[in-house]
Amino acid sequence: MEAELEFAIKPDTTGKQLFDQVVKTIGLREVWYFGLQYTDKDGFVTWLKLNKKVLSHDIARENKDAPYQFKFRVKFFPEDVAEELIQETTQRLFYLQVRESILTEDLYCPPETAVLLASYSVLAKYGPYNEKVHKPSFLANERLLPPRVIDQHKLTKEEWEEKIVTWYAGHKDLLREDAMMEYLKICQDLDMYGVNYFSIKNKKGTELWLGVDALGLNVYEKEDRLTPKIGFPWSEIRNIQYNDKKFTIAPIDKKAPDFIFYSPRLRINKRILALCIGNHELYMRRRKPDTIEVQSMKQQAREDRHSKQMERAQMQRERSEKEKALKDKEEAERERQKMETLLKKYEEDKSSAQEKLKRREEEAKDLEEKMKLAKQEAETIERRRQKAEEERKATVLKAQQEQAEKEALMRRAAEMEEKARQIEEESERKAREAEELQKRLDEAHKKQMEDLKKLQDISYMPTSNYTPYGDEENTAGEQSLSMEGVSNIGSELDRQTMQDKNQNMADRLKVST
Repeated sequence: MEAELEFAIKPDTTGKQLFDQVVKTIGLREVWYFGLQYTDKDGFVTWLKLNKKVLSHDIARENKDAPYQFKFRVKFFPEDVAEELIQETTQRLFYLQVRESILTEDLYCPPETAVLLASYSVLAKYGPYNEKVHKPSFLANERLLPPRVIDQHKLTKEEWEEKIVTWYAGHKDLLREDAMMEYLKICQDLDMYGVNYFSIKNKKGTELWLGVDALGLNVYEKEDRLTPKIGFPWSEIRNIQYNDKKFTIAPIDKKAPDFIFYSPRLRINKRILALCIGNHELYMRRRKPDTIEVQSMKQQAREDRHSKQMERAQMQRERSEKEKALKDKEEAERERQKMETLLKKYEEDKSSAQEKLKRREEEAKDLEEKMKLAKQEAETIERRRQKAEEERKATVLKAQQEQAEKEALMRRAAEMEEKARQIEEESERKAREAEELQKRLDEAHKKQMEDLKKLQDISYMPTSNYTPYGDEENTAGEQSLSMEGVSNIGSELDRQTMQDKNQNMADRLKVST
C-alpha cells in the first residue's frame, strides 16, 4: 500500500515461492497472517494458492503483456493484536491495511471513534505533538476521516482538524509504534473488524451474509452486517464441508441441526472453506504453547522493546535535560531582554526627562518673553485706551457742540421760516396792494382815456367866439395844464409799483440765502 515490488517468476514458480520472496524482501517473519490477493477474470477477489503454480491461477490482466498484479494483504486476523502481533513490521502492515479499510468504509467506524483513530494516525506519521512545529492547517492535505463521517457532520476542514489535533496533543508521551498499536487495539473492537463477508442464501432462498473471522462463523441479515443473527464459534463446530454450491456447518452438539446455505459459485465455497481452515488452525494454535520460533520472536521482541524503552528513557532524559537547558537559556534570555528593556526604558526615560526639562526651560524663556511683550502690549493698549478716551471725550464734546449748533441752526431755521412766512404774507399783502393799485391805475388810465376822449371831442368842436372865461389863449393854456397833470399821476403810479416789485424780489432773494 505504500510501495510496489517487482519480481521475475518462472513458468513453474509456485505461489509459496513467490510469497517467500515477498516476505523475505520486506523482512517479515510472522508470515501466517498474510497472503497474496488477486482479482480473477470474473472480477472476484481471491487468494493465491501456495501449493499451486502462479501462472495456473485465473489472474485478470489488462493485456497479455501486462504484469501479473498481486496485493500483499492480511488474510487472517488475531484475537488480540497486543498479545499476538510480535514484530513491528507485522504491526505496521496490519495498521496500514486496517486504516485503509476505515478510510474506504469497508470497515464501519462511528464518528467519535474515527476522530480518535485519526489522531493516532497523525501521531504515527508525524511523531509526538509539538506546538512549535505542528502549526494550524498542517493537516490540510491529509486523508484522515471516512467520507461518510465528514458528510454526516457538517463541519469545516478547520473544525475537523481542531478536533483531531486536540486528541493528538493528548498523546504526547506515545511513540509512533505505540500509536499504531493503540489504533489496532481500538479497531479490533469494531463489529466488522477481521470479518470476511460472503453473500449466501438459506434453504428458503433468503439472501444473507456469512462472516468468517478469528473466532468462528456468523450469519447476518442482508441489511445489517454489524449484528450477527446466528453465531458458530470454532469451539462449537464439529465439521464444515461443501458439495458444489451447498455448504454445511455441523455443530458439535449432534442434537443441533446442521446449518446449510448456498453460495452463488463453487469457487466461493472453496474460498470460504480455505478461510475457515486457516482461521481454525490459528485458533487452535493460539490455545497451544508457543513454538520455539514464536518464543524466540517474542523474546527478541521483548528485548527489542526493552532496548527501545531504555533508549526512549535515555532520549526522554536527554530531551528533558535539553528542554530544561533550553528553558533555562530562554529564561536567561528573557531576563537579559527584560534587563535590556528596563535599561533601554531607563535611558529613554532619562532622555525624555532631559528633553522635557529643556522644553520647560525653553517654555519658561518663551513665557518670560511673552510676559515682556504682553506688558509692552498692555502699556501700548493703555496709551491707546487713554487716547481713545480723550478722543471719545472730544467726540462727545464735539457732538454736544454740534448738537448745540444744530439746535441753534434749527432755531435760526425756524426763525428764518417764520420770517419767510412773514415776508410771504407781506409779499401777498403787497401783491394785493399792487393789484389794488393796478386796479386803481387801470381805472385812472380808463378815466384818463375818457378825459382824453372828451378833450379830443372838445378840441374838434366848432370854435366859438364867445369865451366866458377869457380869451382863446388862456383857454388853450388851461387845457394844456390839465393834460400834464393826468400824465404825471400815471407815471407816479408806475414808479411806485416797480419799486414794490423790486423790494419784494430782494426780500425773497435774501430769504433764500
